[in-house]
Amino acid sequence: MKQVNEYIDFIFTNKDPLLEEVLESIKENGMPSISVSPSSGKLLTLLVSISQAKNVLEIGALGGYSGICLARGFGVEGKLTSLELEEKYANLAYTNLSKAGYGNQVEYKIGPALQSLEELRDSEQKFDFFFIDADKENYLNYLNYCIELAEPGAVILADNVLAGGTIVDHNMPAKRYTEFMKTFNKSVAEHIKLESLLIPIGDGITVSRVKKEM
Repeated sequence: MKQVNEYIDFIFTNKDPLLEEVLESIKENGMPSISVSPSSGKLLTLLVSISQAKNVLEIGALGGYSGICLARGFGVEGKLTSLELEEKYANLAYTNLSKAGYGNQVEYKIGPALQSLEELRDSEQKFDFFFIDADKENYLNYLNYCIELAEPGAVILADNVLAGGTIVDHNMPAKRYTEFMKTFNKSVAEHIKLESLLIPIGDGITVSRVKKEM
């Protein structure tokens, strides 16, 4: 899996000075190096662009790497709403999004994501693209909120769904969230309101489309 991803990154992505600077800023601020892979980031950009999404919700900002990738997909016309537990992370993400030229198109909501999602639902906000990349234990809760907040035909992505390969390779030591990811993947695959597929890029991303009413 690692060799496949290294090959994909090498062939399909180029060195990106801005994103490299983001990764360095994350390291300098003592934050975990858990940003999406270059190819996963490119997938975010492509899918936002292809779906013509203009109102994007991100759950988990970290240092802004994925936020920049999402914003590149909608260009000058879209808006990114990003939910982040840690104020320090949100501040760095905003700094990096501003450097990338998207400072006026991003809003950070700081605090527990479930609380922010409830507030968004109560205010009847709607989004046409979602990216889930936060605490794995709440992935199913996040998914359910995303479906409630979704426009018909909206796209929902979730990262790290292969849990470092441990959901398929039983010889590997399980991660603390391996079982959560197994449950999440099965729920996504069987959800009556979604059309979904797992793409084995980076640490695995599920891509779902919210079904339009018949």
